[in-house]
This record gives sequence, structure tokens and C-alpha cells, in this order.
Amino acid sequence: MTNLVSANIATLKPYQPGKPIEELERELGITGSIKLASNENPLGPSPKAVEAVRQAVTDLHIYPDGAIFKLRERLAQKHRCDMSEILVGNGSNEVINMLIRTFCQPGDNVVVSDYAFVAYRICATAFGVDVNSVPMHDGYVHDLEAMAAACTDDTKMVFVANPNNPTGTYVGEKPLTAFLKSVPEHVIVVLDEAYVEYALAKDYVTGMDLRDVRERLVISRTFSKCYGLAGLRCGYAVGPAELFDYVNRIREPFNSSSLAQVGAIAALDDEKFVLRSVSSNEEGRKKMRLALEDLAPRGVTWIPSQTNFLLVGTPVEGTRVYDAMLKQGVIVRPMAGYGLTRHVRITIGSESEVERCMDAFVKALDEVHA
Repeated sequence: MTNLVSANIATLKPYQPGKPIEELERELGITGSIKLASNENPLGPSPKAVEAVRQAVTDLHIYPDGAIFKLRERLAQKHRCDMSEILVGNGSNEVINMLIRTFCQPGDNVVVSDYAFVAYRICATAFGVDVNSVPMHDGYVHDLEAMAAACTDDTKMVFVANPNNPTGTYVGEKPLTAFLKSVPEHVIVVLDEAYVEYALAKDYVTGMDLRDVRERLVISRTFSKCYGLAGLRCGYAVGPAELFDYVNRIREPFNSSSLAQVGAIAALDDEKFVLRSVSSNEEGRKKMRLALEDLAPRGVTWIPSQTNFLLVGTPVEGTRVYDAMLKQGVIVRPMAGYGLTRHVRITIGSESEVERCMDAFVKALDEVHA
């Protein structure tokens, strides 16, 4: 009998998002849980975005602007480019999906880094595209030289998350510039900058400042993290108009809702909220780091981060720590799906959430070692 689906679909493991609070409390019969698993903004959404969405809900009977004109216009102003160089997606995940669907076919390959955002691998595999994964440097940092060397005549794209999820690490201006110059011209380089607002390292540089280095460069961003609009699902990319002309031929009609469009426009103008979010994250990250340093004698490690989360090394399997924290109503993210079996990823929450999380983490260590 003919197989129902192709082997690449049959063997594909679906993306596992962070466990919802409602699901945890339903399963365990508890209340008052906190979620630090999906790198959401603990301050909530941009107030300006909330007001814009509130005013727009009366028009839900009308289809959204399929051309996404006003949002693309505002993004073009922000990034000083032409509107034709802006591509909007239902979250940056859809941007990744559209790029692979447009430019790749079975027999092609994409180059990624070990321990990079799993969506690259999932999207490529779904379309029958081979994935060439390159080991990281010590310290869980992208080995850009090795990634460039891994590109072949069959390579259509290379994905670099900077800063990277789930490690929180980044690559600086000098190695990134050299990488962009060394990747073969036929390859599309996709710089995923979902956490760009949180990157404060002195040598960090955004892809927007390097667009002149190579022609086939696409920079993807999201409103889900620092802007606090994960529920609206809005992401975008900046890149060559020639490439996006092809992508728009397969882009789903009305792939960005009217609420997402007005919310994103308002969020872009809420600079005070962004600054407050970054400042709050810095304070929370320092507080969590200090708490983790006190646990070093117990075999706990952590990786310096330029994001709103920390990848934490655990002395036992991370899933055991995760399960023990769930019982206390604290949701973090086990990393076994990334091959990081002795790690959990913890979002930087509010001050009170960080304190509660670290308390639950210590109690979880006590339980798993009992």
C-alpha cells in the first residue's frame, strides 16, 4: 500500500512550545503558577499596542489589508529602506517557512548550527530539504568559519540566530562581517534577530548595519519578545526586493491579521516601553545570574546571555529538574529536544518571578538528589 505521507513528514518531530499555565494547573490541580518557558515579556504587551488593538476590534468583520501597507511603510521608515524590502509574516516562524518553501526543494540543503533554533530544521525537513548542522565552538557560540565552509553548490540558505536561541550567545561584528563575505554568493544568509533589542554587548552589530556587505542577506525580527506581542503573531524580514518578490508569490492571502498590523505599528512607536523592557530584563538577568553562581558548588552552570533567558546547566537530567519545578507551579523549558539533556532554559521574569523561580529551582535540586 502506498505510504500515506513522505518519510520526511512521518519521521518529523513537531515543535514543542512551552507548557501553558492553564494545562499545568488543570493537570496538577494547582493555582498561581508562573511560566518562564517561552521567553515572553514579563511586563506584558506594549500599552500603545493594547489601545490600538482595542480600537480596531470593531472592524473584525472586515478582511485585513492583504498588502500590509501601513505596517510595511512604518517598518521601511524605521529601517531606512524601501517598502519592497519588507516581508511580514504570521510571526517570524512563518517568515522562515516562506523562505525555505520559496527557494529550496528536495536535494538542496540548508546550513545551521548545532543548538540553534529548532524551527530551521523542522521547516527544512518538512519540505524535504537536507539540513547540514555544524558543531559550535566551546561556550556554545556559532562557529561561523565552519558554517561558511559547510556551504556547497547545493546549499540554498544558511541560518544564523544572533543572539542565538536557546544558548543566548552571540557573534560580534568582526567575525560576522567576515562570515558574510566568505559565504558563497549564491547562498541566502538569514540572520535571525528575534532577541536583538536585548543584545547590549559592545561588539554586537545588527544585520541592518551590514546590508552592504552582501547582496543575499535577509534579517528576520519579531514583535513577540521585547514588544510583548507574542499572542498577535507578527514577525517580519528585511532583505532584497528581488527575493521578496518571489516569496510574495507563495505568501498566503491575509497572512497578517488586522489586529496584528495595528498592534505592531503602535508598538514600534512605544520606545519608552522597549527601554523599560530592556532595563527590566537586565536587572532580572543579573539577579538570576547571582543566584545561579551561589549554586555552582552543586554542579549548576549557566551560559552568559544577550537575550531574555539563561541556558542553565543542571547536575542531573534537565527533565527531572523541570518536572520537580512543575509540581511547585513554575514552568521552565527542558532542552532535551535540542540534545542538551542536562540543561533547562529559563526566561528572565519579573523580580518576584525570578525569586520564586530560583527558590523552586533549589527545591527541585534537593528533590532530584534526595
